[in-house]
Amino acid sequence: MVGIGIDIGSTATKLAVLDEGGELAYVDVMPTGFSSVEAAERAREALLAEGFDVGGPEVRTVATGYGRVSVPYAQKIVTEITCHGLGAARLFGADGVVIDVGGQDTKVIRLKGGRVVKFIMNDKCAAGTGRFLEVMSDKLGVSQQELSRLASDGEGLGIRISSMCTVFAESEVISLVGRGEPREGIAYGVLESVASRVVSLAGGFSDEGPYYLTGGLCENKYFVELVGRLLGSTVSSCPNARFAGALGAAERALVL
Repeated sequence: MVGIGIDIGSTATKLAVLDEGGELAYVDVMPTGFSSVEAAERAREALLAEGFDVGGPEVRTVATGYGRVSVPYAQKIVTEITCHGLGAARLFGADGVVIDVGGQDTKVIRLKGGRVVKFIMNDKCAAGTGRFLEVMSDKLGVSQQELSRLASDGEGLGIRISSMCTVFAESEVISLVGRGEPREGIAYGVLESVASRVVSLAGGFSDEGPYYLTGGLCENKYFVELVGRLLGSTVSSCPNARFAGALGAAERALVL
């Protein structure tokens, strides 16, 4: 039996395949785009190109994430909280606090014995999410990777983004640019704003670490470090952490 996990997020669609022995056989990521239905079809084609036929008799597929209801060939739909918990337990261990910064939401999940025992989710506002960084990077005319590099050089400049709303924060950044403030300082203010909101959400999980970061920002070493400093605790991540939801879905698929 082969287990396939498809995590259709608001920004990116992640795929994970576990073979009959439970070993990771394949991962991939692609933009979700305008339509979750089209993203699901592109995922099916990508899997087939790698030799994984979602319609095969020895294949089971579980869908999760923002667009999970748009995967017609999935045998089961599972909530993203459950899948992220399973995937994070596989990657990091059975106990800890998982912080997942997605495109349009942020989740904090407490794991104990490999099970989700507590969680909180911010899905009402884009502040503190990857979308916020995307908007601010565009306003500064840099990539998100360059934004982090600039931020690391601008820590001591004392610039903060005080607005709690993405729309107002965007206006604040435009004003800072217009005043001639250095991009390094503005970039730090942007990343610090996101990290602070993430840490605020995780405040109800204090002293329940260790902490793990998943999602699209898990490969941003500076952001991982910044969140850790604001938490006052080490935050760990790993190369496959952005696939935590898809991995958890693939694990559920193996037991269908």
